[in-house]
Amino acid sequence: MSGTLYGVGVGPGDPELVTVKAARLIGAADVVAYHSARHGRSNARACAEPYLRGDQTELRLMYPVTTETTDHPGGYRGALDDFYAEAAEQLAEHLSAGRDVVLLAEGDPMFYSSYMHMHKRLTGRFDCVIVPGVTSISAAAAATGVPLVEADEVLTVLPGTLPEPELRRRLADTDAAAIMKLGRTFPAVAAALDASDRATTALYVERASRTDQRVLPLAEVAPDSVPYFSTVLVPGPINAPTARPTPGVVVVGLGPGDEAWTTPEVRRVLTEATDIVGYQTYTDRVRPRPGQRVHASDNRVEAERARHALTLAADGARVAVVSSGDPGVFAMASAVAEVAVDPEFHGVPVDVLPGMTAANAVASRVGAPLGHDYAVISLSDYLKPWAVIEERLRAVSRADLALAVYNPASKTRREQLVRMREVLLEERPANTVVILGRAVGSPDEEITVTTLADLDPDTVDMRTLLIIGSSRTEVTERAAGRIVHTPRRY
Repeated sequence: MSGTLYGVGVGPGDPELVTVKAARLIGAADVVAYHSARHGRSNARACAEPYLRGDQTELRLMYPVTTETTDHPGGYRGALDDFYAEAAEQLAEHLSAGRDVVLLAEGDPMFYSSYMHMHKRLTGRFDCVIVPGVTSISAAAAATGVPLVEADEVLTVLPGTLPEPELRRRLADTDAAAIMKLGRTFPAVAAALDASDRATTALYVERASRTDQRVLPLAEVAPDSVPYFSTVLVPGPINAPTARPTPGVVVVGLGPGDEAWTTPEVRRVLTEATDIVGYQTYTDRVRPRPGQRVHASDNRVEAERARHALTLAADGARVAVVSSGDPGVFAMASAVAEVAVDPEFHGVPVDVLPGMTAANAVASRVGAPLGHDYAVISLSDYLKPWAVIEERLRAVSRADLALAVYNPASKTRREQLVRMREVLLEERPANTVVILGRAVGSPDEEITVTTLADLDPDTVDMRTLLIIGSSRTEVTERAAGRIVHTPRRY
């Protein structure tokens, strides 16, 4: 009986992007084959290496020519055709002997892959099974954080080897594009993008998903540094940046913890920024690209941080100031705005991009406790006196509003939370619903539903947000899970 040929996609470079099925077949195969250039190294084998047994037959199919010239009578194409025919017979020898052969393919076996040349020559003689893989385009789009196509937008995949006029024509006729096979073709690709007015929205991704991955706006790419394993993406109009980023400050919200809660718009700005500025706990959540400068600082130097960001922008930098949650909720948007009114910085553009708030994240974990009118207050008396905080707590309670409480306590600031509970108990029933959300969106997440009477201040830290319900807030225990909500009708 003959063996089976498996065309196995091993993804774009990260071994963790090899599918479960691909890993199983690689480990079970009698023969593992892969293509390589004359230097003998194989990106496909590097992806598969964690899944090899160590006692398998490895078959290197070495190209006689890649970018070099050749004296073959049939030219470059003739040399490759002869190589593919010879390589197919090498695989056929193992298959005829009853050995299963896995032929590794970077990305997907049927997407600009060498595997297809073997498939066409062997599929009529042996059983051939295709195992799809993650394409470089998918990995590149993930690296940019910008949606490539949405709704009815059309994506065109273009090889960079096309003549420049043809590239221009096709770029003009599509919503979004992915341009592959770069390297020496990059100058012509860049010229075609510029001529078709797509250069300002194009993003360059090098070695997507690998540890040496790079993501840059097209204008910042040095043409002589572009490897073959790179891609240019032009997002569709719905999500494409409208123009090349200009110097200025953009204050962004990363969301409360889970990376999935960071918006694509914020990811794009983080990618485009030359400098990242913020409290170190938040800058640690950003994965800087090569060449990007990170300026981390302590939590209590907001004015200095804002001035530093504006000064960098005044000198020509594109600065992203990062906050947790939403930057306009007890965060850096106000700090930047307060400094930006200084005449020194009147010429510096300042934009604010919203993020998911911690209050909304905590509320979502239990239902809809903020489904009606509610207030938001910070218990920190670092920038305002406690007398003002207490007055506002009483006013909110008397107005019967649900209340989201930020900055409830820290290691050194504990008495404010104790006093808050005392004040609220003077104004509200002891059975008022209280929700404690700690480290929401992180592996340490904890959600507790209790009452004002049973609230234990010792269980609250700086990573906790409290939601105090109104008189109408209800807790319903159901077979399918508890729901807390504040009715919309009053």
